[in-house]
Amino acid sequence: MIVTTTPTIEGRKVVKYLGLVSGEAILGTHIFKDMFATITDIVGGRSLAYEEELTRAKYIAIEIMKGEATRLGANAIVGADMDYECIAGLNMMMVCANGTAVVYEE
Repeated sequence: MIVTTTPTIEGRKVVKYLGLVSGEAILGTHIFKDMFATITDIVGGRSLAYEEELTRAKYIAIEIMKGEATRLGANAIVGADMDYECIAGLNMMMVCANGTAVVYEE
C-alpha cells in the first residue's frame, strides 16, 4: 500500500476517496530507559533507547492506519501526517498517524 504525505500520487489517478483513517500507538517506557535518558540529558547526546521506542510506535501507528484503509478497500493513503505526544507523569509516548484512504487506478 502506498502511503504518502502529498495530496496526490504522482502518475496515478485517484478515483475514489474513502475517508479519514488513523492509527494510534501508546508505548510506555521503563525505569532503565528513563535512567539512561536522564544520564544522556546530563552529559548530552542522543537517547537511543527513546529513539528506538519512538520508531517502534511510529511503525505500529502506520500499520494500524494501513489496516484500517485496507478494510475500507483502499490501495493507498494520501495526506498522511504524524503527531507525537509525551504523556507527562506516566512515562508514555503516543504517536498518531492520520491520512485519507483512497483508491487509485493501477
